[in-house]
Amino acid sequence: MIAAATAAQNGHRVTLLEKNEKLGKKLYLTGKGRCNLTNVADADEFFKNIPRNPKFLYSALSSFDSKDTMALIESLGVPVKIERGGRVFPVSDKSSDVIFALLRHLKNCGVQIMLNTSVRSVEAKDGRIAKVVTERENLDCDALILATGGLSYPSTGSNGDGYALAKSLGHAIIRQSPALIPMETKEEWPKSLAGLTLKNIRLTAFSGRHPVFDELGEMLFTHFGISGPLVLTASSMVDQSSAVTLVIDLKPALTPEQLDARILRDFAAYANKSIKNGMSDLLPYRLIPIVLSLAGIDENKSVNQISREERLAIGEKLKSLRIEISGYRPVEEAIITRGGVSVKEINPSTMESKIVSGLYFAGEILDVDALTGGFNLQIAFSTGHLAGRSVHD
Repeated sequence: MIAAATAAQNGHRVTLLEKNEKLGKKLYLTGKGRCNLTNVADADEFFKNIPRNPKFLYSALSSFDSKDTMALIESLGVPVKIERGGRVFPVSDKSSDVIFALLRHLKNCGVQIMLNTSVRSVEAKDGRIAKVVTERENLDCDALILATGGLSYPSTGSNGDGYALAKSLGHAIIRQSPALIPMETKEEWPKSLAGLTLKNIRLTAFSGRHPVFDELGEMLFTHFGISGPLVLTASSMVDQSSAVTLVIDLKPALTPEQLDARILRDFAAYANKSIKNGMSDLLPYRLIPIVLSLAGIDENKSVNQISREERLAIGEKLKSLRIEISGYRPVEEAIITRGGVSVKEINPSTMESKIVSGLYFAGEILDVDALTGGFNLQIAFSTGHLAGRSVHD
């Protein structure tokens, strides 16, 4: 939508082809339906949130950044607000407001919209894009912007058909994998805690022996393993082809010595209770038997029978709860797709193909991906704007 409107504003006659019955279906899902438009992080922080091919995006993000996105959306009659972590949402908390505003923008710019129109193939002639073949008709064109998304959320129309179109024109496609994806665990105990959320914990992720992620936040146990903000972010930082281990620090604000002192105080207060009940101030109740089992301690043992070695073993588990990752959920469950059209074959200053003149790319079809918080949507806006602005006769 941004690419089409920008190209039209620059004097081109533009047709937007959409295979769905309406535009912006994936926008309905962003920010849990509230539409996390962008993020106001400064440039250095923004690029830290792009683990894959960030340098390729310098031109796009500098030519149309979060301030430009906010200004555009507000100019279309949708006021925005900034929330925790620099996330930007419409004041109404309705993604539909953003979609309707962009629809008005397209119409005001004179873009022709063709809904329920699937593209079968694209053709080039003498090194330049020439024709788009749809299920209805053949369309001659001087330029084509491919902005089909990736593989995630196929119900919105992102089923990977853009990759096939790009490949048919000679572009290399980097193998796709899920990013920002829940993880499956080798151990069974996380699955037994399905529905439990842990807040204010530290999660460290290791690819092989190397730590690649370490942050404070929250996570969620599920019927297949683990999810939640920390886990989704970690999934984009680890090497999914290597052995991955996660370590949870349940008490990151306390040093091991401070934690031991805290445990001693609790044990003094609950000396005559079972250890299972004596730790109720330390942990969510469902987690206590898991920690005790991993520490090799009978949960029915009395607090006053716990040895120093057992107490230290409990403290060690609270500071270092290890989980081995067995796999990742299907790409259909991913927030975004890693991989896509190789950026080596695209001019980063224009988003134009280096192989076929008049062919441009924007959004998730590219081999770039970012973390949660509005960064991926801003990349879509920025690359779409640059592609639309760069279209030449």
